[in-house]
Amino acid sequence: MTDQYPQATGQTRFEYTATTAVIGKMFAVLDHVAAAGGQSTLARIAAATGLPKPTVHRLVKDLKSWGALEAGGDWLRLGPRLFELGQLVPHTRNLRSAALPFMQDLYEATHETIHLGVLTGGHVVYIEKITGHHSGATPTRVGGRMPAPYTGIGKVLLAYLPGDAVDVAVRAAGPPRTPTSISSRDVLSQALATVRERGVAFDQEESQPGLVCVAAPVFDRAGAVVAGLSVAGPAGRFTPARFEAAVLTAAHGVRRTLRAAPAGG
Repeated sequence: MTDQYPQATGQTRFEYTATTAVIGKMFAVLDHVAAAGGQSTLARIAAATGLPKPTVHRLVKDLKSWGALEAGGDWLRLGPRLFELGQLVPHTRNLRSAALPFMQDLYEATHETIHLGVLTGGHVVYIEKITGHHSGATPTRVGGRMPAPYTGIGKVLLAYLPGDAVDVAVRAAGPPRTPTSISSRDVLSQALATVRERGVAFDQEESQPGLVCVAAPVFDRAGAVVAGLSVAGPAGRFTPARFEAAVLTAAHGVRRTLRAAPAGG
């Protein structure tokens, strides 16, 4: 592998504050590697986190011994232990289990890319994705992040949250990704009001040029929005409004499944 910085899909740049806690430094290392697309080098980790190289070397050694990182030549990659732990997170596991049958139905109806995402720190984190050979390219991956205001899923999640949560997402979004990205708080507020009225949100080439989507919220048994479900495809071929009813039906199906599940399950 050549020494070329790996390009992440949905890459997020993290800001680190000084900390003396070892666990904080370890998470700084892991967050950087995740944001770099799942692999990086010692030098890049030190530069991104601001940690001294000897400290990074010690942390990496420990993380490798626990299976959180693994080496591949000069590169360091996220290790399988993180995948194992991630599969055991109850909230994410239950959401994926409830949503997958409806995501598969949506894929069969559209043959486009289907996403399931949750909101974390003002970003959408994708916890499941279904795509096929004929689906359009999307800048997303399972475990990847995208700024919430620039995505359909992000907008359906933000639409039902307090204003301070929307403020966090606007600050975390960073520069607009395309000419149509909503970077104004006032414009975003108007868009979220429309989402609440219509029940769905659209991404009109806001996250990536040429990509459009329609998304619907997934509510839990208490009526709180817990995830978003979307169908995305190329702007020249895919008309999101055609599948508004389909994505709403799928989201309602996920909600019914969550409501039927044992409490705390």
